[in-house]
Amino acid sequence: MKVLLSWLREFASIEGDPAELADHLSDLGMAVEEMRVLPSLDGVVVARVAGLRPHPEADRIQLVDVELPGATGEGTGGALQVCCGAFNMSVGDLVPLATVGTTMPDGLEIGERRLRGQLSQGMCCSPAELGLGTDHDGIMILPGDLELGAPLMDQIGLAGDVLYDLEVNPNRPDAMSVAGTARDLAARLGVPFEIPAPVVDEIDEDISTVASVEIVDADLCGRFGARVITDVSISQSPLWLQARLTLCGMRPINSVVDVSNYVMLELGTPNHTYDLSLVPGGHLGTRRSAGGERLVTLDGTEREMLAGDGLIVDRDDRPIGISGVMGGADTEISEDTTAVLAELAWWDHLSITRTSHRLGLRSEASMRFERGTDHELVPVALDRFCELLDRISPGGVSVYRGRLDARGDLPGHRSVAVRPDRMGHLLGRPFSATDLGDLLNPIGMTCAVSGGAAPCTAEGDADTLEVTIPSFRPDVETETDVAEEVARHYGYGRLGRTVPRSPEPGRLTPVQRLRRDLRRVLVGAGLSEAMPNPFLAPDAVRRAGIDDAEPVRLLNPLATEESVLRPSLLPGLLAAAAYNISHRNEAVSLFEIGVVFGPPSARSADEVLPTETEHLGAIWAGGEADNAVRIAELIAGDFGLDLSLRNAADLSGMHPVRAAEVMLGDQPIGVVGEVDPVVCERHGLTERCAWLHLDAETLLTAAAAAAGRPYQVVSAYPSSDIDLTFVIPKHIQSSDVRTILQTDGGELVRTVVLVDAYRGTSIPRDARAITYRLRLQANDRTLTDEEIAQIRDRCNAAVALMDSAVALRSA
Repeated sequence: MKVLLSWLREFASIEGDPAELADHLSDLGMAVEEMRVLPSLDGVVVARVAGLRPHPEADRIQLVDVELPGATGEGTGGALQVCCGAFNMSVGDLVPLATVGTTMPDGLEIGERRLRGQLSQGMCCSPAELGLGTDHDGIMILPGDLELGAPLMDQIGLAGDVLYDLEVNPNRPDAMSVAGTARDLAARLGVPFEIPAPVVDEIDEDISTVASVEIVDADLCGRFGARVITDVSISQSPLWLQARLTLCGMRPINSVVDVSNYVMLELGTPNHTYDLSLVPGGHLGTRRSAGGERLVTLDGTEREMLAGDGLIVDRDDRPIGISGVMGGADTEISEDTTAVLAELAWWDHLSITRTSHRLGLRSEASMRFERGTDHELVPVALDRFCELLDRISPGGVSVYRGRLDARGDLPGHRSVAVRPDRMGHLLGRPFSATDLGDLLNPIGMTCAVSGGAAPCTAEGDADTLEVTIPSFRPDVETETDVAEEVARHYGYGRLGRTVPRSPEPGRLTPVQRLRRDLRRVLVGAGLSEAMPNPFLAPDAVRRAGIDDAEPVRLLNPLATEESVLRPSLLPGLLAAAAYNISHRNEAVSLFEIGVVFGPPSARSADEVLPTETEHLGAIWAGGEADNAVRIAELIAGDFGLDLSLRNAADLSGMHPVRAAEVMLGDQPIGVVGEVDPVVCERHGLTERCAWLHLDAETLLTAAAAAAGRPYQVVSAYPSSDIDLTFVIPKHIQSSDVRTILQTDGGELVRTVVLVDAYRGTSIPRDARAITYRLRLQANDRTLTDEEIAQIRDRCNAAVALMDSAVALRSA
């Protein structure tokens, strides 16, 4: 928001160095993004267009004869001649003329120059060239009552003024006005603040004879006010008003619209004006739309309303405006307007927000309504509109007696219990009741001792204060909000810096600690962590052999090749491995712990977001299934989990016979083995690729539950290894054999490792020979040959009972 220092001074005696005032504004939470001292523009004067002639050698330039007292030149009749590329002037217009020798705000020095053979004795200026606006397209046309030859800035009254560009946060609706900014700054400087009471001369005829207002939906509109002004002549606003609007980012249009915008900037109260003759019976009503209603707004666009949108309607219940957003074209102010119906309302901010966002109509007015406006300023702002329009209109205007003022659901007066001790705890220094009153009363938050009406001005202290929140601060609701106001006006810089102490220091959860342990295990095993993009191209999922998962599609992808969310870690790690191999880093092994995405949960019909689960993926380029199995066993041993393997067919993206499911008890939590050769070929991988995939959430949760496992004694006695080989039918899982050996072998069997698998002519076609290495050890003695033989016999007998399994040999 932009605000002029001279405008602030109309509400309080604000004095001091402009840079120091900027520091105060920033410290109050309205950060000054830019401060600009307006140039005096010495040499820019008011001149009259005496004639317009075409340039004999250039179609896009005209010759302007400029009349300036005491100056003569090469123009017609001795007037100054100026070459100008703008064509929006007429003879008799007053324009700003930069005379020869003037230095413009951008550093350009004006001199006599010839353009295509014609002498130019100065420059007619646009608002942008003067630093008074952004319009480069046309020359600035001045009001006709200015003194010819007088310095322009003296006529405007802006010479040496200061323009502040403020950053106003959404929680400061009061700061979206000149008056609100002046209130805060006056409180900081300790000077009185006051909104001057408008003075309106009224005619005898009462407003009720020509106009009426009605609120149909009280939850939409809390207050609906109006005034009627007649004998209006639409004209150009005076230069000082145009300049203020332009500098504050508003485009001057005509006297009525300019006054409307001026009051909005000054008091933070958006308002709207209607041509009274175009409003049947002068009646305005407000209600919510039933849906499907249409109207053409001021921008010429026909808009369809949805049920619940706010509307302003006429006597015939016909929409003529969108509440708090934009008016309708049918009742727009025009050059023929002679009577104005000025409307000002307080709207439910959530309703305005929904409608303006849906329609894409974000305006200065809707922005203020979305943040919240002051309903108590409705009559003041209406009177200010009438006062200012009367002031700038030649011959004045006539204002009907009285105001229309309908009421709906308004927020009640609020008060917050504030404890001085609590303020001290929150802000890090003690504040007495008197201190709080001195800081809060100047910004409209009146303080009284709780339980009585006594103000906080006496010596001493109180346990609790009642702070009454003014209507222009809808953002202040709690004691903490009040503490923020105290801090702002006391000064954040004066509070000092302290690091708050927490009664409980932050720490990692058990799962977070185990996740870090999992990374350390994988890095220690020689793998490198990769972080592929979670966004994939649709065909990347298919190329990875994942046909059983429909990926979640993005509604607004940044690129087509990143339009779906990954349903697995395999596509990303395959691409990473292929990239490394293409750059001659053949023996690459990578892992990732990341989130994969699935369709929304079916638990609720309202679920619209995809499900997210954390997974572990690891890939070995040029590796065999044993690589992945060993890492799975390493993880199981480190976390104290009993993981087993189970043969399974048709695992997505996996080798048809060199892959298995990883089981945690009876629950499958992943796959291990080799990637399907077809998938490898699609990615340009000519060697085998080992793959391990685990559900990290399930794994880490189980590890956290098993984290309290007892310490295992390390035996000081030697161990003995025996190898057992069995012929196993194809339908028997090798992991089941391993479980039998571990269980029936007894507590002296420390580890069981699969060391070999063989298929050949000496083995039946529907079977295979597998060899396990058992490590035997006792904690209190060295095992005898007899004890080892007993364990071997038990294991052979247990496996022999497994559906025709045959023990071949043992060693």
